[in-house]
Amino acid sequence: MFPSISSLIKYFTGLDIPLPIQTFGFFVALAFVAAYWAFVQEFKRKEKLGIIHSFEKTVTVGAPISLTELIGNAIFGFLLGYKVVDMIFHYHAMVDDPQTFILSSRGNFFGGLVIAGVFAYWANAENKKHRLPTPVTKKVKVHPHELMGNILLWSAVFGFAGAKLFNALENWDDFMRDPVGMLIGFSGLTFYGGLICGGAAVLYIANKHGIKPLNMLDIGGPGMMLAYAVGRIGCQMSGDGDWGKNNTAPKPHWLSWAPDWMWSFKFPHNVSHENANNFIPNCIGNYCNELKVPVFPTSFYECVVCMLLFVFLWSIRDRIKIPGVMFGIYLILAGVERFLIELIRVNTRYNAFGISFTQAEMISLCLVIAGAILIISGLKKNKHVTATHG
Repeated sequence: MFPSISSLIKYFTGLDIPLPIQTFGFFVALAFVAAYWAFVQEFKRKEKLGIIHSFEKTVTVGAPISLTELIGNAIFGFLLGYKVVDMIFHYHAMVDDPQTFILSSRGNFFGGLVIAGVFAYWANAENKKHRLPTPVTKKVKVHPHELMGNILLWSAVFGFAGAKLFNALENWDDFMRDPVGMLIGFSGLTFYGGLICGGAAVLYIANKHGIKPLNMLDIGGPGMMLAYAVGRIGCQMSGDGDWGKNNTAPKPHWLSWAPDWMWSFKFPHNVSHENANNFIPNCIGNYCNELKVPVFPTSFYECVVCMLLFVFLWSIRDRIKIPGVMFGIYLILAGVERFLIELIRVNTRYNAFGISFTQAEMISLCLVIAGAILIISGLKKNKHVTATHG
């Protein structure tokens, strides 16, 4: 496993470059980049087709910077300087445990003040360059894809919060033992929580700017599948605990061409510190454990399957004209994929009416039902419209 980008670089090049970037976090960021690209392409395509439209907003050009903006820049500069300056003076502490370093209260107060002053001065200087004797108010055209910066920010905030909340509900006993650690840590994220909460934020922003919910959902389907596939690369490469059940069975003959780790893997040097007493001999550092019993590498399976599903969704997007149908297909595919992977994945199980199930299985079933409803209702509505105008 590769807990950090440094360990990944060392594996491929032999160079030991200490960087405070964790592999899981890096691929989560890359997943957002992938989603951004796919969303923008779909925004542009649907605007060209006339399905969504640009809109106007009123802006004021040449006005002096407000006190609120100055204070906002200063606060951001202080927080950045508080952490970055301390990181410079204690770089190895940052590299050894970046998560704890970032989330702790430690920092350099003087560095924060200096950077706060620099940011406030810079904001004011930039404003002076564009200041006019008499500010001008005018209307500018905004294309839908230009909303992506705002959408990405709020989907990340609400998506992370939802992923942490659903993970806490899914692992209630662990949450009760360490509620603060589970809520503020970067590991332990439930995809469906992020999908639901992040999706709600996206729909709100889109609807606020005249993009109908069904059109926004269709735009997001392929991008979300791609983002999930990329994010799962981070789970696999870091060993974040998102693996399957114990698998001691010999590798089947039909899989003889594949490396052993594709069938059964102990996830050495995993970041979850699972089976902390199973120490790897002669290992030095924070990540020196592996699983006692090999397991199914389910994160790898999900990465491959979801990447193929993204290719499928991307290839059919031009053929689907009925609003909601594309997202319905996405929901069914995502639900079926996750339901099947749950059969070999470790998860908390619940019991109701004599039926044993996981949270993910229950939500998967709901997604499939919701997807079917979207497709059927969309086809019926289209049939009615066709008949009416025919």
